[in-house]
Amino acid sequence: MLRKQLLGLPPDAPAAAAGQKDIASIATVLMTSEVADHPIENLFDGRGGPGGSRWVAAEPGEQTVVLAFDTPQTIRTIGLEVEEREAGRTQELQVAVSRDGGRTYEELIRQEYTFSPSGATFERERWSVSVDGITHLRLVIKPDKGDRTRRATLTSLVVR
Repeated sequence: MLRKQLLGLPPDAPAAAAGQKDIASIATVLMTSEVADHPIENLFDGRGGPGGSRWVAAEPGEQTVVLAFDTPQTIRTIGLEVEEREAGRTQELQVAVSRDGGRTYEELIRQEYTFSPSGATFERERWSVSVDGITHLRLVIKPDKGDRTRRATLTSLVVR
């Protein structure tokens, strides 16, 4: 079962493909918010792709998801999927790592995705990285750079 905790709140009760890290067994997932019927567990359930399960933030605006590893990890690949079929928006994603228990972070990736219900509705990324001794992996999601009130969503997160 995935260990998770809402950032700023007391710990929550616990609510793979080849080479994929089993996040539930090696990390605690921290997040700023989640909708009950689209919990953070959906990122790691293997049901990605268009129409797959997804995590949805409970609150609009910028959101943070952190994988706090039990022991330092080596990461070679980060994979991410995002789907937005309902609203046109530009989502910004920042991926950073910490090697010092989450005290400082080094940005690895910053990318934008533009979604349009009549055009692009799904984005899949696979980034090759080569980082050792990672204690924390942090994603910061700004769901709409146009500053409209939107909630962040992610369909899947894969770490190898």
